[in-house]
Formats: sequence, structure tokens, C-alpha cells
Amino acid sequence: MLIFATNNQNKVKEINSILNGVIEVKSLKESGIEIDIPEPHQTLEENAREKSKTIYNLTQTACFSEDTGLEIFLLNGEPGVKSARYADDENNYLNNIDKVLKKLAGISDRSAQFKTIISLLINNQEFQFEGICKGTITETEIGTNGFGYDPIFIPDGSSKTFAEMTIEEKNIFSHRKKAVAQLVQFLKNR
Repeated sequence: MLIFATNNQNKVKEINSILNGVIEVKSLKESGIEIDIPEPHQTLEENAREKSKTIYNLTQTACFSEDTGLEIFLLNGEPGVKSARYADDENNYLNNIDKVLKKLAGISDRSAQFKTIISLLINNQEFQFEGICKGTITETEIGTNGFGYDPIFIPDGSSKTFAEMTIEEKNIFSHRKKAVAQLVQFLKNR
């Protein structure tokens, strides 16, 4: 059993759909841990490490965390590590999406990627895994599924935004799935 160091139920649902019972994962809430872990660092790698270390030090139990960012190439990688709080400190994705669309108004190069970093802590050792999904940013929001920037991101190889896809369809392309697949392979080989 692994503790997933997150309070984001959307991420828990997505990770569980990817794992499909291969590994038992418990969220912070399911583990009885009520803590909001800060993300003060300038990289996804450091923020993921901060979260997993905090929970490992608290529980002495194998755990993992992840940090994900949307990186828009023309905006020098913004919103990147600040993806959840891009527009303000409220973690409001409607405002975040609005800010992205305003910054890209009238711009034709809308290339972007989602990047996920997973930090796994076992026996006080950290291992990191990375998943990337390249795609483009739409001009308007399309779809109602998913969360975060899903309504404005079309992965390469698809004509749908993540928000138009079922969770199973999203997992075909997902940055998070790619990182989780590496995590699972690593655990199987231990």
C-alpha cells in the first residue's frame, strides 16, 4: 500500500483509474492525514519531493506525490510550476484558463506540454519519474470532463481536448499515466 500525498480528489480518481487495482493507493484523506503541504519551490521536481518527504517524515510509510505543470512554449514555459495558482492564490482553474487564453490571444503558435513529476519515497530513498504529453492550446474552452486546464489542451494525435475525453481516453495520452507507468514498472522490478 502506498500513500498518495495529495488532497486533490481529481488526481486520486485519475491515478486509481490508471492503476486499476495493481497497487493499492490511499489519499491523504483516506489515510487520516489532514495537512495542506506548501509548494514553495521553483521546479516541479522540488515541489513533488517536498510533498513526498513531508508525508514520509510524518508516517514513515512508503508514499508518493506528484506535481504537474502546463508549459506553454511561447510563454517561456508558463504557467509551469505555478499552474495551479497562475491567475491568483485561489487555485481557481477558471481564472487560470482565462489568463492563458488572454495571453495567447491572436497568437498562432499555441504549442504546449503537460509535465508530471512523481516523487516516490521508500525506505528513506527517493526515486523520481517523469511523464510528458505534448499538444496545443485551444482558443476557447471545449468539454466538461476532467479538471484544471483540460478544456483548453488537445494532446498531439487527437482532435479532442482532455475535457472532451472519458478518463480512459485521456489515459491513452496522459502525462500522468506515463509517469505512473514508470512508477509501477519500478515497483514491479524491486
